[in-house]
Amino acid sequence: MHFTSPLFLFALLSLAIPVVIHLFNFRRYQKVYFSNVQFLKEIQEQQASGSNLKERLILASRLLALLFLVFAFARPYIPGKNAANAGKQQAVSVFVDNSYSMQTLNKEGTLLDQAKRRAKEIASAYNINDRFQVLTQDFEGKHQRLLSRDEFNEAVNAIKISPQSRSLQQIVSRQQSLLNTQRNAIRSAYILSDFQKNITDAKAIKADNAIHFNLVQLKASALPNVAVDSVWLLTAVHRAGESEKLVVRLHNYAGEKAEKIPLKLLINGAQKALGSFTINPGSVQNDTLAFSDLHGGWQRAEIQLQDNPVTFDNQFYFTFNVKQQMPVLLIDGDTANPFLKAVFDTDPFFAAKRVDDGNVDYAALGTYPLIVISDIKAISTGLSQQLKTYVSRGGTLMVFPSADADLANYKAFLQPMGVAYPEKLITETSRVSAINLQNPVFKSIFESYPQNPDLPAVKKYYQLNSSNSRGENLMELPGRQSFWADYSRGKGKVYVSAVALNDDFSNLPRHALLVPVMFRIALLSGHDQPLFYTLGQDESIEMPPVQSSEKQLLKLVNGNLTIIPDVRQQEGSTLLYVSDQLLENGNYELKKQDSTLSVLAFNDNRKESDMSYLTGDDLKQIFPQADNILQPGQASIKGEVSELNFGPQLWKLCIILALIFLAAEILLIRYYKPGKQRFSGQV
Repeated sequence: MHFTSPLFLFALLSLAIPVVIHLFNFRRYQKVYFSNVQFLKEIQEQQASGSNLKERLILASRLLALLFLVFAFARPYIPGKNAANAGKQQAVSVFVDNSYSMQTLNKEGTLLDQAKRRAKEIASAYNINDRFQVLTQDFEGKHQRLLSRDEFNEAVNAIKISPQSRSLQQIVSRQQSLLNTQRNAIRSAYILSDFQKNITDAKAIKADNAIHFNLVQLKASALPNVAVDSVWLLTAVHRAGESEKLVVRLHNYAGEKAEKIPLKLLINGAQKALGSFTINPGSVQNDTLAFSDLHGGWQRAEIQLQDNPVTFDNQFYFTFNVKQQMPVLLIDGDTANPFLKAVFDTDPFFAAKRVDDGNVDYAALGTYPLIVISDIKAISTGLSQQLKTYVSRGGTLMVFPSADADLANYKAFLQPMGVAYPEKLITETSRVSAINLQNPVFKSIFESYPQNPDLPAVKKYYQLNSSNSRGENLMELPGRQSFWADYSRGKGKVYVSAVALNDDFSNLPRHALLVPVMFRIALLSGHDQPLFYTLGQDESIEMPPVQSSEKQLLKLVNGNLTIIPDVRQQEGSTLLYVSDQLLENGNYELKKQDSTLSVLAFNDNRKESDMSYLTGDDLKQIFPQADNILQPGQASIKGEVSELNFGPQLWKLCIILALIFLAAEILLIRYYKPGKQRFSGQV
């Protein structure tokens, strides 16, 4: 048996006090005179023997009561596997899961309230001189220090629900980062969570063997839940007054069928669509909502569904911009291409700007969804590099080679992007043999495709070398030669034509297909910002170039909430870093002074919507280095934590025994009457 506080054993010296009192009993006796002492002597001898036994029993009871009382203060225990920790200062890290799933109710209230109570019970199991870290999903800087027990309890009381959702490996690594600075202390870590299945990717957790990890799993009731996982619009460019179609991805996370879930679409506060959907258990379903009558400008949209009792994921926010005009940049040699100008002049929605290749404003390239280059004999190195960057960031580039193109120059420009390049000029006449109706460019052009279509005739063309590139042909010449092809590169697209846009190469400039194909490519080229971002996941946001200063700061505003993000400029774009500043979902206006530059939507991480949990066996398999996996009931876990650290605690038993012996002393004094005899006779 060992003692947690052995200094209290000095109090055993107090055992001498009852012994001294027993040996030196200063009670004075009263003399009684009696005529015949023959019988009195016999009675006195019998009473003295019984009295001695009683006094010895009372003395033993007092000594044992005092002994066990001292032992209780010294906190005895039976040494366990961590017995060597006794008496040493300990550094303890306690992670309290405060993600959205911890709002779930059980018999003890919300899981978060239960986790906070358990965290304080863990701290109370340690000595007053031990130090504690409180850690949450927010990974705040103020939590990267050790606290006293009282400071720890105050920090635990301040924990609130957070939109963040960290993986188990991230949590373990964060705890280790602080505990590894306390090499001279005994290091322990506790993770209090409901341990949803999405907390880990099923890979074994890597942890420091010198740290004692303990998992405390809080049991939640199984609840049905349906959530909107994602949305997307079927058109890339949104025009005022036109109809739109929104695809909504619904996910039923429960094992039961969800029937007639009402769904509502609001745009700028007005209801635009309404639906009701039935989803099979554990399945994902895409449904389409149609709406129209939109005005120009930013659209603040919200999807609402009614799904109880889990409500934190019943809203989904997204934004998009309905444009009055779409800018297009036409880059050519010294002479403007009349056919391109004629194409975009037919629709006032397109605002085409023409510049020659020597006067391009590189900083403004990112503001154009579509750039068309034509009639350039040789593309300069600077322009070539800027166009590559433009495509990688989501821009759409269309290339019509010049009639006198420098083929080596075009190869140096296109080949590094993994795009087919003009290799040699073929001067034989031909005709386009097929078009790719499955390509998005042609999907909505034809109501019905004719049996014998009139396709462009070709007088001469450049043979495109696509040996090191993977793309898709829009149109083909006989022998599956590319006439017009598209390539996805990075976030953007590159369209390459095998002919120059003039009458000497083909009749494409005057063909009926040119205008609809160019319009479709332009409309598909919208590289607007994403419809939504995810809190805790998308920490940086890329925007078109925006200049800011100390007097003209960029701000994210949602009602009364204002956040100033960290702004960093890079070539061709502006990056906003929101880090952990955003804690509420919703639609935020990006403002520069009083002008609104953009509207951004932020949603909670849908990982929290999956209300399925790991079992104890799952946790052992995923985290084999964990010393203990606790699944506490309603009772306090303070005793369990104490036993984990030092072994079975005996102080409660000592108090019980002390009380028993005190009770025995009282009973002996009151009811034990030894040697009392009666006698009769004549004197």
